[in-house]
Amino acid sequence: MKKIENKGPSLSDGPFSLTFSEVGKRTFTFPKKKRKMSFQISGKLKVIQPIQHIKETFRKREFVLTDDSSNYPQHISFQLIQDNCTLMDAFQVGDEVKVMFNLRGREWTSPSGEVKYFNSLDAWRIERVAAAPSPMASSAGSGDFPPLPPEEEDDLPF
Repeated sequence: MKKIENKGPSLSDGPFSLTFSEVGKRTFTFPKKKRKMSFQISGKLKVIQPIQHIKETFRKREFVLTDDSSNYPQHISFQLIQDNCTLMDAFQVGDEVKVMFNLRGREWTSPSGEVKYFNSLDAWRIERVAAAPSPMASSAGSGDFPPLPPEEEDDLPF
């Protein structure tokens, strides 16, 4: 029987790679798990489309988010696929949300042989953004400081 020694995770390969070695022989490395390109953005929901049943086994739902963080508003189209389509049920047009999404790209060859490339933003999580309190909401004080107590008359000479 051969004895196999576990060296544990290899630090240079990141958390998804394990390295094992047979004593005095060779090293086996299991490939890293493929990571998706994950991003997030916050904005206001502009459009929410109904669920589309593309095939019997595939459905998607599209929505548009307006990002006002630059000089010119950006209207960005996202899609939810399969079970994630219902994530949008909890939201309405006008809601401020944070969207976590993956950037996906694919190649397609037309029947005439022309090659085209497409990108999609696949949302996988949506969170409501808490509305910031307006500056006039509290007239008693501002910032993180409690309001000052009312001044009392005192009889101290100084």
